[in-house]
Amino acid sequence: MTFTESNTVEAYIRDRLAGPVRSTRADVVREPGAAYGTSGIGWRYAPPADVPRQPQDVLVESWLREALIRLNPEIAALPDRADDVLYKLRAIIMGVRSDGLVKANEEFAAWLTGERSMPFGRNGEHVTIRLLDHVNPARNECVVTTQYTFRAGATEKRADLVLLVNGIPLVVIEAKTPVRASQSWLDGAIQIHDDYERNVSELFVPNLLSVATDGKEFRYGSIGLSVELWGPWRIESDVVTPALQAVAKGVDSLLRPHVLLDLLSNFTCYATDKKKRRIKIVARYQQYDGVNKIVERVVAGHPKKGLIWHFQGSGKSLLMLFAARKLRLHPALKNPTVIIVVDRIDLDTQISSTFYAADTPNLVKAESRAELQRLLGQDVRKIIITTIFKFGEADGVLNDRSNIIAMVDEAHRTQEGDLGRKMREALPNAFLFGLTGTPINRADRNTFYAFGADEDQAGYMSRYGFEESIRDGATKPLHFEPRLLELHIDKDAIDQAFKELTGGLSDLDRDQLAKTAAKMVVLVKSPERIQKICADIARHFQDKVAPGGFGAQVVTFDRESCVLYKKALDEYLSPEMSDIVMTVNSGESEYAPYNRDRDAEEKLLDRFRDPADPLKILIVTSKLLTGFDAPILQAMYLDKPLRDHTLLQAICRTNRPYGESKTHGLIVDYLGVFDDVAQAIQFDEGGITRVVANINELKAKLPEAMQKCLAYFAGVDRTVTGYEGLIAAQNCLPNNDTRDRFAADYSYLSRLWEAISPDPVLSPYESDYRWLSQVYDSVKPSSGSGRLLWHALGAKTIELIHQHVHIDTIRDDLETLVLDADLLEAVLGVPDPNKKAKEIEIKVSRWLHKRLHDPRFKALGERLEDLKERHERGLLTSVEFLKELLNLARDVVTAERAQPPVEREAQGKAALTALFEEARNPETPIIVERVVNDIDEIVRYVRFDGWQNTHAGEREVKLALRKTLFKYRLHQDQELFDRAYGYIRQYY
Repeated sequence: MTFTESNTVEAYIRDRLAGPVRSTRADVVREPGAAYGTSGIGWRYAPPADVPRQPQDVLVESWLREALIRLNPEIAALPDRADDVLYKLRAIIMGVRSDGLVKANEEFAAWLTGERSMPFGRNGEHVTIRLLDHVNPARNECVVTTQYTFRAGATEKRADLVLLVNGIPLVVIEAKTPVRASQSWLDGAIQIHDDYERNVSELFVPNLLSVATDGKEFRYGSIGLSVELWGPWRIESDVVTPALQAVAKGVDSLLRPHVLLDLLSNFTCYATDKKKRRIKIVARYQQYDGVNKIVERVVAGHPKKGLIWHFQGSGKSLLMLFAARKLRLHPALKNPTVIIVVDRIDLDTQISSTFYAADTPNLVKAESRAELQRLLGQDVRKIIITTIFKFGEADGVLNDRSNIIAMVDEAHRTQEGDLGRKMREALPNAFLFGLTGTPINRADRNTFYAFGADEDQAGYMSRYGFEESIRDGATKPLHFEPRLLELHIDKDAIDQAFKELTGGLSDLDRDQLAKTAAKMVVLVKSPERIQKICADIARHFQDKVAPGGFGAQVVTFDRESCVLYKKALDEYLSPEMSDIVMTVNSGESEYAPYNRDRDAEEKLLDRFRDPADPLKILIVTSKLLTGFDAPILQAMYLDKPLRDHTLLQAICRTNRPYGESKTHGLIVDYLGVFDDVAQAIQFDEGGITRVVANINELKAKLPEAMQKCLAYFAGVDRTVTGYEGLIAAQNCLPNNDTRDRFAADYSYLSRLWEAISPDPVLSPYESDYRWLSQVYDSVKPSSGSGRLLWHALGAKTIELIHQHVHIDTIRDDLETLVLDADLLEAVLGVPDPNKKAKEIEIKVSRWLHKRLHDPRFKALGERLEDLKERHERGLLTSVEFLKELLNLARDVVTAERAQPPVEREAQGKAALTALFEEARNPETPIIVERVVNDIDEIVRYVRFDGWQNTHAGEREVKLALRKTLFKYRLHQDQELFDRAYGYIRQYY
């Protein structure tokens, strides 16, 4: 006997829903439904043969007709009226091909929730039509059936299980076998999303949600939802249980009839996204849990407050939307007023957009303090969105009703001060629920006092923390990468230069100048530091972020820094790749290019969200650090000292899911901000550091992961190429089980590799990883099954397979940044001292001796002698000496062009190196030799035949040259750059 999906997962779910099936034999005589389970969670099992429908029928019309008569007195009086309703429902289903699935589903949902009427009343009056009984779910006929076949034209599909309520298929379930490692719940979700919804879309017109499971994971999603966003359902306590029993928890808590009807009525909405597309949203379990706890508390009347912590990015705006809707519609609350309170304009805009996009009825924004006081004073019964500041001028009680419910977003700052007190005085009998996406500091007891109820364990009414959010895929983990610049301060040099600079000042003025120069802003904004950081950002972004198709934020010290960083970044990246978003006040002409109204700013942000747009980097200082939602954002380059909740809210901008390739958000820290703040704030959940995986921790796991993969190929000579080597490797994976294990181990290794790249720690493993990747690709199924393990390779891995790419980085061995070079050379103009070249005559003579009989070099030799003499006499600085050498080298190349091509190329590549090597002396700065070597690197890695005739070629060579000179702080010397580029262009 083998384990299959039908006799394991499918049968298990069926029995959880309807109780164990006692007999399914055709020769057993039984009443309809009587021979099947009766101890389930509210469903009756009916085998396919007992469901009275044809394959082309979406609805079981005979069952629905009975329900219409049972639930609608007007139809019971004239049963033929049921046909008029069925006709309209069929029309919605048949129109799905022209109207689209979401529109058809939205219209059908309106019928399911009692929002449609028919003229069946007295004198033709319209009366509400009930397809389902939402008040008393027991009055509905709830049936689970298996192998639900549906035919649309020539296409036929068969769902594993379908849940029908009054003959309406509300839930489709795909079950995959739990005993094959290459298959998972993801295969079932893809089957529903990519196949069923597209090819038999009629079946999903009445659909509430769909479920996919492999007996280990239990995930659900609504129509059109990308499979990577399908979520789990974990209302029950998360005690570790065997796999199938863990699935049972999801079945038992999500698929009970009353829960599905609650989701249908109160936790489903249709919204218009930023691309003007209609989408369907079904609540996640943490939203369902939080909302129902709010509603239960309000209906009970006590306690009148509660604190909800749901981690950043887990959907608090939607939680408030669903709560407001359910509270407004609850009959026991007698038409309440719901107030959404935020503490910043950007959150006001974000939450308002969520409510408006979902077409929320009876919604109003209090645009001013007077407007808020008028709405409350006139006892308006609607959903009011306002900011906490609009309570600031409230004088006494504005409304003392007890069915006012205030939900306060980010409840740990201004709401606990005078403004919070004003709000409570204005609404003395209101319910107050605080919501936060950041952990509450244990020392910050005001939050618990203001919103936490004594009845709630640990102070929270509902908690959805770091670990839960990441485990469920609601948010992505955050990787923290410190890339600190080591600030070396030459105190003696600064003191001497400062003394010279301030010699004519009074003691008081000198002290004031010293204090000003010592401020952090002077250090953070030093030109050399900004250049170094922007060069590093450009390299890091191109190597690590751009290949995945992601975007980034650069968080700078202040608005002036935004402009400085933009200018510096434009030297390394195309100007259209970045833009600044900041607040500009009237009269600030220096920031005029970035003064945008709200519509213009939103268009810019939509461009950033568009993967096809060239805008990839937003430079900010305070805007967009909270309330900004852009899933394409992966990396944040942090160069601003943030604190406490602001820090956590800022870095969590990067944690939104975005496609299968986004595995984490990445925080690149240039100030060492995070470690200090994480230590200073004692979070009550053990510290945020658990959610932020330091890159060093991933590096430590790499060797073991690599050895685990290589162990599959013990004894294989990995230096053997061609089919002999590939066959030897494949012979070590003789069966599917072994291949699946290798796939799992390689998948883990590849995720590590993608996260760590391009750190130089990978270099020793590069050859082995490339070999493993090629073997993996050779045995991977070409399509179809096993998409969870046989995932698409990351962009950097594919590139590594196809060509040997040397990945370079600068951060682990960064040249020390000397502040006096920034603050003094730039301000005071202190030149480098002239360098003597004591041995240059001997070296030049040796260089000329090699070309003694070649008359082409006579004049060049004389020029070199003159250059040497001027340098020895101190008439040329070291940098000027380098410029003249580059001019001379270019002329050397011109002379050598008369040689045959091969010989000329061989000599030409070495010409500049030889020239500098012969000319330099012990006093010549090391930059001379290093610049020459780096220019040779440009020749080997950047140029290609005919590059001088293409814009792209010139751009790449110039960029590489500028990066080379940048290492030695020579990039701002335009003359030096032009001469070096002229040499490269003329020869190479």
